[in-house]
Amino acid sequence: MPDYSSPLLCLLDERGYIHQLSDAAGLDALATAQIVPGYIGFDATAPSLHVGSLVQIMLLRRLQQSGHKPIVLMGGGTSKVGDPSFKDEARKLLGAETITANIASIRRIFERFLTFAPEGKEGGQTDAVMVDNAEWLDKLEYLPFLRDIGRHFSVNRMLGFDSVRLRLDREQSLSFLEFNYMILQGYDFLELSRRFGCRLQMGGSDQWGNIVNGVDLGRRVDGTDLYAVTTPLITNADGSKMGKTVSGAVWLHEDQLPHYDYWQFWRNTDDRDVGRWLRLFTDLPLDEIARLEMLEGAEINQAKIVLANEATAMCRGEQAARDAAETARRTFEEGAAGDRLPMLATAAPIGIVDALVGLGFCASKGEARRLIAGGGARIAGDKVGEDAIITPGDPPVRVSAGKKLHGLVALPPG
Repeated sequence: MPDYSSPLLCLLDERGYIHQLSDAAGLDALATAQIVPGYIGFDATAPSLHVGSLVQIMLLRRLQQSGHKPIVLMGGGTSKVGDPSFKDEARKLLGAETITANIASIRRIFERFLTFAPEGKEGGQTDAVMVDNAEWLDKLEYLPFLRDIGRHFSVNRMLGFDSVRLRLDREQSLSFLEFNYMILQGYDFLELSRRFGCRLQMGGSDQWGNIVNGVDLGRRVDGTDLYAVTTPLITNADGSKMGKTVSGAVWLHEDQLPHYDYWQFWRNTDDRDVGRWLRLFTDLPLDEIARLEMLEGAEINQAKIVLANEATAMCRGEQAARDAAETARRTFEEGAAGDRLPMLATAAPIGIVDALVGLGFCASKGEARRLIAGGGARIAGDKVGEDAIITPGDPPVRVSAGKKLHGLVALPPG
């Protein structure tokens, strides 16, 4: 492991956040000597962020836990353009009112993870701040921007970044509007450096090209040493994208995803991911995480419940976590009405159509198919299609028909 001296890089390294560093020694020395303001940018394209953004939110939390200052940069300006990074097509352009409403909604999420100054009071050195890049981007004059900033960007180099090259290789349209996004993101870093003394930009590994553009711009224009940290691509043990489910995105706001479904997402974690998720998405001590990830067999489910409780409490509140855990206990152990749930025992994978019939929820396969077509069938809380397959295991798999009928598909006893 790298020999870091600053609490910041030690914490990020031991919990698995570091993928790339622009100047590890320089940042380590700076973070040892002074409070470092650091930022991450977030789109304002929806009223809520989803679990795919959670590792970046936690990265800002770790920054503050290490005694530094988190800056949440909302893309009120860049959301009018759209980040082309690893997108197959241009994003829908949003109006100013929609973007403003989205930012206000998203702020509530960050207030659960970070400490901001009390409203109306001057913040301390490590209190988080939220900034909207529309404050400076909306005021830019085109010709002065091209002359003062654009001349520092090489088109040859920009064409080599994966986010651009992949679109071009696929012969997919990349508008001039989107092509400018990386210049605007680089300029954001320069502005935050000037306004807040920001010295660090963090983000996902897909943002590396955009981030180092900002590092280079700060050096060229102001002679300031800026730094970059990126996190690894967060995927499940099976290689799938973390946070993607059959029923869609796992939203952080409760008005877009119920507490129970959020809790259940974490409870359904693959055995192989439990330790990693505990380090990334909870504040549990590392020695406790080491103990939990060593559990095997049915006992690993206790670690998953701890993960679900901790992650839900952080995002939704402790009461939400307790309520979701109790709902799960009643659903799986007692049944929603106080009786044990019907159970279908099978030693082999079974299709959802046969499961619905076998549990007695549908009188025929035709009825089961109609239920599925209407969106009424769920496996472990996720809506499924007719081709869904259930693999029985420990714990049993919950199958639902509508809102009131729930059953379990389980391995046969003995």
